[in-house]
Amino acid sequence: MSTVFVVGSLNIDQNIRVHSLPRAGETVRGSDALFSPGGKGGNQAVAAARAGAAVTFTGAVGDDAHGRRILEVLSRAHVDASHVQIISTAATGTAIIAVDDQGENQIIISPGANSALTAADVEGGLAAVRPGDVLVLQLEIPTALVRQAARTAKSRGAFVILNAAPAPRQIDGLLDDVDLLVVNEQEIQALADLAGVPGTYRELVKALPPVLDAAILCTAGAEGSFTDLDGELVHVPATKVTAADTTGAGDTFVGYLAASLAGGKRGLPAAMVRASRASALAVTRTGAMESIPWQHELPVDEAPANNLPAPKASTPELPAPKAPAPSTATPSSAVPN
Repeated sequence: MSTVFVVGSLNIDQNIRVHSLPRAGETVRGSDALFSPGGKGGNQAVAAARAGAAVTFTGAVGDDAHGRRILEVLSRAHVDASHVQIISTAATGTAIIAVDDQGENQIIISPGANSALTAADVEGGLAAVRPGDVLVLQLEIPTALVRQAARTAKSRGAFVILNAAPAPRQIDGLLDDVDLLVVNEQEIQALADLAGVPGTYRELVKALPPVLDAAILCTAGAEGSFTDLDGELVHVPATKVTAADTTGAGDTFVGYLAASLAGGKRGLPAAMVRASRASALAVTRTGAMESIPWQHELPVDEAPANNLPAPKASTPELPAPKAPAPSTATPSSAVPN
């Protein structure tokens, strides 16, 4: 059985509801703060596990009540958290999240224990990676660790997915061992700016892969999700729902996508359909980890919609995995931001 490995962040989310998101210099009244487990890495791991995958997580929490609560949620979701480090010298990472009446959000992150994760921790967490496994990464931990994790997993035959969020400030070496980039409209534009490629997000889905040497899947909220397979644009329309809170919707999508691709059980279009349905259900609920649905809550029919272009007979339904990039450095025991 293939495994989804996740290396990433764990945070406690401080959620505050507001009528409208504050502008620069503006003070708005909000609800009492509610604390709930989150972090992009943790959310994606829980989503993959609730989608039915075997999941192993590598990350760090503080030796505090928030950290213990997060570990409990991972355990209940059947995520293997044996490679989560408990850091006595730092608090669990914190995300302050404001959500308005339309379900849109603003997020401020304090990394806390996430910054204490080391290269040795990453190597230990990925020791069991095998061909057919999937590695999922984000950018809420130091980018040097992201590059290391991708290189290690790729050298062992895994398919590497990077959710480039938050949007990177540079891409030098970041994508060397990445097979599939998952981004939203803002993140794909940030990548395009770094690469010097103009266009709308639909155009960039086709234009950026040869420049970045990685396939791209773009999620666009109510517009659905897009990717390119052998020159043909694949579009999965979004399921229409009334959003209560969009926090964690993208993470739900990524986790379900990874679980669906692990072991080659589904092609990319079918995986996108399943991930889209899961994220649509997540936005009807509040919170991050708490909002992620279990697979039994999704509709039974997971076939691609009729309006999806059928892949050509000669076209694989997954981007061809990269060969591992040559290693240029030996990982150190601690990696700075």
